[in-house]
Amino acid sequence: MGKKSGTSSRRDVLVFTAPNGGPLRNTNFRSRVFAPAAASVGLAGLTPHDLRHTAASLAVAAGANIKAVQRMLGHASASMTLDVYAGLFGDDLDAVANRLDEAFAARDKDHLRTGTASGDVIDLGKRRSPGR
Repeated sequence: MGKKSGTSSRRDVLVFTAPNGGPLRNTNFRSRVFAPAAASVGLAGLTPHDLRHTAASLAVAAGANIKAVQRMLGHASASMTLDVYAGLFGDDLDAVANRLDEAFAARDKDHLRTGTASGDVIDLGKRRSPGR
C-alpha cells in the first residue's frame, strides 16, 4: 500500500507555522495569539501548559492507563508521569478499594453458594465437617 499523494510521515513537518512559514515560538505565539484569545473568553492567565495538565486530567478521568498518559505527554517514563501527576490518581484509591471489596464479595458468593439439580441452594459456608 503506497502513500497518499500530499501526505507525509515525517516527524519534522509543521502543523502550525508562524506568519513567515517557520516554526511557532512559544514566547511570540503565547503573547500575540494565545493570551489575547484566552482573555477574550474570560480565561486570562491560562497558559498552554495548563492545557497540557487539563489533557492529562481528562485522560486519567477517562480511565487511561498510566503508560498511555506517559506516551501522550512524551514523558521518558511512567514514573515521571506519576511524579508530576500523582495528585490526579489520589481519588482512584477509593474506587479501587470499592472494586476490590465488590470482587471479594462476589468471589465469596461464587465459592460459598452452589445450586443443585432440583434448584435447592446449598450454602457451603455453613456446612459441617464430615461425620458430624
